[in-house]
Amino acid sequence: VPQHVWRINLDTPEEAHQNLSFGAADRWWEQTDLTKLILASNKLQCLSEDVKLLPALTVLDVHDNQLTSLPSALGQLENLQKLDVSHNKLKSIPEELMQLSHLKSLLLHHNELSHLPDGFGQLVNLEELDLSNNHLTDIPTSFALLIKLVRLNLSCNQLRNLPEDISAMKSLRQLDCSKNHLETVPSKLATMASLEQLYLRKNKLRSLPEFPSCKLLKELHAGENQIEILNAENLKHLNSLSVLELRDNKIKSVPDEITLLQKLERLDLTNNDISRLPYTLGNLPQLKFLALEGNPLRTIRRGLLQKGTQELLKYLRSKIQDDVTSPNEEPPVTAMTLPSESRINMHAITSLKLLEYSEKQAAVIPDEMFDAVRSHPVTTLNFSKNQLKEVPPRIAELKDSVCDVSLGFNKISSISLELCMLHKLTHLDIRNNFLTSLPEEMEALTRLQTINLSFNRFKVFPSVLYHIVALETVLLSNNQVGSIDPLQLKKMDKLGTLDLQNNDLLQVPPELGNCESLRTLLLEGNPFRTPRAAVLARGTAAVLEYLRSRIPT
Repeated sequence: VPQHVWRINLDTPEEAHQNLSFGAADRWWEQTDLTKLILASNKLQCLSEDVKLLPALTVLDVHDNQLTSLPSALGQLENLQKLDVSHNKLKSIPEELMQLSHLKSLLLHHNELSHLPDGFGQLVNLEELDLSNNHLTDIPTSFALLIKLVRLNLSCNQLRNLPEDISAMKSLRQLDCSKNHLETVPSKLATMASLEQLYLRKNKLRSLPEFPSCKLLKELHAGENQIEILNAENLKHLNSLSVLELRDNKIKSVPDEITLLQKLERLDLTNNDISRLPYTLGNLPQLKFLALEGNPLRTIRRGLLQKGTQELLKYLRSKIQDDVTSPNEEPPVTAMTLPSESRINMHAITSLKLLEYSEKQAAVIPDEMFDAVRSHPVTTLNFSKNQLKEVPPRIAELKDSVCDVSLGFNKISSISLELCMLHKLTHLDIRNNFLTSLPEEMEALTRLQTINLSFNRFKVFPSVLYHIVALETVLLSNNQVGSIDPLQLKKMDKLGTLDLQNNDLLQVPPELGNCESLRTLLLEGNPFRTPRAAVLARGTAAVLEYLRSRIPT
């Protein structure tokens, strides 16, 4: 920084040395002291201690330079209200900075800070603090004293926990802790009565805190965690919530209490393990956006998901009536009811057209399940998470109605001919079994759109799939597939998604680039050398283009 910048308050300007007559505007001796200094986007490696010669500064902006340290003289700028030192190479902050008692905005993001001075709590007038994109592993407990803080950004650090004292920040409206290593959130966070926006994305949370006092919370973003359970307690106090983002978690069910969120406008549950929804979701008056893709929903067809939120809500509302007329309970045991049948959910069979016997660790499906179906046509069958070693032979009895079959998480080692008779089948989920091949007879499943074969033991791409032309989605991740035939794949002109992650592909044939129907091609976690990871990261279109460029002419 040129020396005369630091001395601008002290030195008389050049014109004073020339014998000129001054107009009213040029009376340099009446000039006030400098209050704002902006040195952003230069190549400064250090700031002079002479900064103390500018005591009237209220704004100092040196973002986007190459500073590795700050002068301790900064602590003497007692009028400073805004300090922006973001996008530098700072490894630490001088203790003297803690003397800036009038500071309202302190921007430290995108530096190399691994710790903060303990005296941070002395900055009692701070309203905005951005510490994102540093290397912080913990937060000083004195943060509790920052009671005027309105916005705090801690995202993209290495925090494993938050101090409970953070809850003393009574004015805090926006807290961003995305992209850290948080496994829990202190329960006291729930007492922060002013909080309006809370970002917890990309951490390692297994559950959400309860929010008894967060009456003003409008946005809760907790996607890309490991949350398994969504409790009524998590939701029931959030009267003001308008955005709830929980995508890419492991949530299995949505509690009925979600309907208490009367102001909810956006609900994102993409890529979870949700198999059914409370139909009353359709009654949320403000809901404009509902995302459910990537869930094993049993009662909502994929086509409906693609029609958008309004159609989906309309469908859910239409189902509420069904629920009321036939409540989900065991039918009374009467002379007309076989005793065994009282254990069977007839409501699911008649109303939802669902035959379910899952998570029972059963080696066989009891005959009474099939007997109960009798003349009721079921469209969905779920026998997942048992100990089945073969496809139940009586499945063939459902051939004229069933279109969605889930046999995932069993011990099935081969596909029976009975399964190949289900000519209306559109969705087949047999992930996490012991399959090594598929029979050619599966070619008869001409309506099959989606097949999930992830986590099996395939060493080659099952050749019969090449002949099922209706297929839109083939999920084959986490097998040992060593090769694919691009010329055969090209004939599958409806194929939009092909997941081959974590297999044994030593090479990717360039001709795969000609499969232009592919919208999603996932190849990560294979031992091939090209395309390199950087190309894969650019997405499917870029990968296909790269492959086409390598086809020998």
